[in-house]
Amino acid sequence: MDKINKIISLLENGHQDEALEQYRNILINGTHEERFILGEEMLQYGFMEEAKNLFERLLEAYPGEGELLVLLAEAHIDLGEEDEAILVLEQINDDDPSYPESLLLIADLYQMQGLYEVSEQKLIKAKSILPNEVIIDFALGELYAEQGKFLEAARVYEKVLETDDMIAGVNVNQRMAEVLSVGGAFEQALPFYEKAMDEKVEIHTLFGYAFTALQAGYNRTAIEKFNELKELDPEYHSLYLNLAKAYEREEDLENSLQTIQIGIQYDEFNRELYYFGGKLALKLGKEEVAEKLLREALALDPEYVAAACDLNKLLLHQERFEEVIEITSLLKDFEEEEPRFIWDAAIAYKHLEEYSLALNKYNDAYTFFKEEPEFLSDYGNFLIEEGKTSEAAEVFSILVKMEPGSIEYQDILQRILES
Repeated sequence: MDKINKIISLLENGHQDEALEQYRNILINGTHEERFILGEEMLQYGFMEEAKNLFERLLEAYPGEGELLVLLAEAHIDLGEEDEAILVLEQINDDDPSYPESLLLIADLYQMQGLYEVSEQKLIKAKSILPNEVIIDFALGELYAEQGKFLEAARVYEKVLETDDMIAGVNVNQRMAEVLSVGGAFEQALPFYEKAMDEKVEIHTLFGYAFTALQAGYNRTAIEKFNELKELDPEYHSLYLNLAKAYEREEDLENSLQTIQIGIQYDEFNRELYYFGGKLALKLGKEEVAEKLLREALALDPEYVAAACDLNKLLLHQERFEEVIEITSLLKDFEEEEPRFIWDAAIAYKHLEEYSLALNKYNDAYTFFKEEPEFLSDYGNFLIEEGKTSEAAEVFSILVKMEPGSIEYQDILQRILES
């Protein structure tokens, strides 16, 4: 053991060349015990090739020894040699004490390769050998969670929690909360987030807790937890948009907008922050702020249809019709996705007295909005102004059928027919 301790001391003090020279002496001339102990130490210190050589030398003396094969496989895994690791593990006999451990390692390797069914088969086989081994249940939970089988994962994690809250340094309450939340069981997830936070305050868990509370409609809880997260890590970008949404749901629009403005300082290229901030500013009547934020969103993404729509509404309200035409022209390719651009252009051309262009846009928009009373009323009135009474009569006839109780539409139709 003195030789091993000296090698470890040399490694810890940065004398790697001298340590490896003494390692080679044990590899060639050392006892089996020295090779085994040094192999484990080399694994711990990250010298995988050296560890692998030691275990391979030991296997010459103890062929088929399960413990050695597992250690050799671990060295292969850390070297990125997954296929070699599988070949090594498959040499272990099913009556070897290390066989269940080998099944867990193989299952993990197949899971890494996306071969989920094979991985599950290996874990189920391991469980048949060690039915009460909680680490196997945990591994199954991890596999199901990665596959998106959230109900199955929750069922297995629940079984794990009957025995342990922590497995291999992983907070099982956190895992349980995450699969329940992702699976849409938001309220059921919250108590598990509470337990996870009781065990350890961790920022990703705290975000998950706050986000799940928001999804479940517990806005005050979400606000509290997002603010806790902001105190711990103000650069956690994802918190700001969600915190702003929580404030908005509580009708605290000023704090919501302030949160967005703080978030932009940390995440200046996030178009969603600018867009949501623009919508908030519109609700607050802060039109100048809204325009600035919406234009910033479009600057980041010139094809951001939602931001363009809201900016158009503001510009129409402010009677800045030339700018509406500019935006709708830039987004002409998205008219089928968002036909409101066509209607906006029609309104803008009408006010700019470009009546022929306006008529073309109204006719195009009719395809999309022929069942929308607001559009039909606008379109019909434009047709009247243009002297197209027969077309206007058709439009208002449709409106009267759609809203038979509307005296206004009946009166307009009557005047058209009598003219």
